[in-house]
Amino acid sequence: MPPEAASASASVAISDIVGIKERTPLQRMLASQAFWVTVALAIVVGLMSSAYPSAFGTGENFYNITRNFSFIGIMALGMTAVIITGGIDLSVGSIMGVVGITVGVIMHAGYHWIFAVAGGLGAGLVCGLFNGVLITYVGLSPFVVTLGTLSIARSVAVVMSQNKMIYQFGPYADEFFRIFGGQVFGIANSMWVLVIMAICFALGLRFTVWGRHLFAVGGNEHAAQLTGVPVNRVKLQAYVFSALCAAVASILILGWQGSAINALGIGYELRVIASTVIGGANLMGGEGGAFGAFIGAALIEVIRNSLLMAGVDSNYQGIFVGGFIILAVLLERLRGRKRE
Repeated sequence: MPPEAASASASVAISDIVGIKERTPLQRMLASQAFWVTVALAIVVGLMSSAYPSAFGTGENFYNITRNFSFIGIMALGMTAVIITGGIDLSVGSIMGVVGITVGVIMHAGYHWIFAVAGGLGAGLVCGLFNGVLITYVGLSPFVVTLGTLSIARSVAVVMSQNKMIYQFGPYADEFFRIFGGQVFGIANSMWVLVIMAICFALGLRFTVWGRHLFAVGGNEHAAQLTGVPVNRVKLQAYVFSALCAAVASILILGWQGSAINALGIGYELRVIASTVIGGANLMGGEGGAFGAFIGAALIEVIRNSLLMAGVDSNYQGIFVGGFIILAVLLERLRGRKRE
């Protein structure tokens, strides 16, 4: 091959590669799964508002939807961090249960809600450290460890509560319910917490070393370790962050419900994982974002609410959630083949 032809061939190859990497903002948006989930959400909201204007399209229903998905959304932020590293956390629902009981027991004993909240966050921190240490430093499978923690934490919650509901929260109950279960400008406080946490998490993923390390570990753990990334520490932090997000969601839902039960959070792990996957997180690691977790949680709750409005039996909700998980993974597989 003449030198000129070889040079032209190399030039074309380089330009092709650069063209793939240097996509325009519009191209990046259209390639984002979170964008299409947002479009789907807008369509569902528009159709339901037209079909049920006096029920779905009301301020009261908007408040209910945003409050309900805020708890899942907060937990989805933590799950996103774990999934970005290539892991999974099946214990978040049970962590909610043990945190809720911890807060309830402390307040029932007459202590100020500040101590109860600190105790709840401490319980979440212990669960996150338990998961993280066994996964990162002992080398056990994330699936096995968090599945075990799911059972352990639920049993601890049952023992702590003596298998009873805690509804007497002592002298500081009203203040606790007002702060964690109240609203500002017609929007639940839990929703404000979700928005603030999502913004902080998005900025952290985009602009901090920790965020870059998360993606590096999920993209190629071995390569990340060779380049000096503290892989074990980053993965440990991801599991701690996930557990703390579950603890925050538990405290907020406790403030809304007004009672602590050891069954709190049962089945939530499925909805949380579904939210992250639907929002564009790749279960193989290396992909995910705060907005995807937010919008994925919103879509699931809007669809759940729409099914109830349409008179569909709530027992069928699991079919739709499971179907969305499979569809989201299928879309990610198709997007991966297209990139290749």
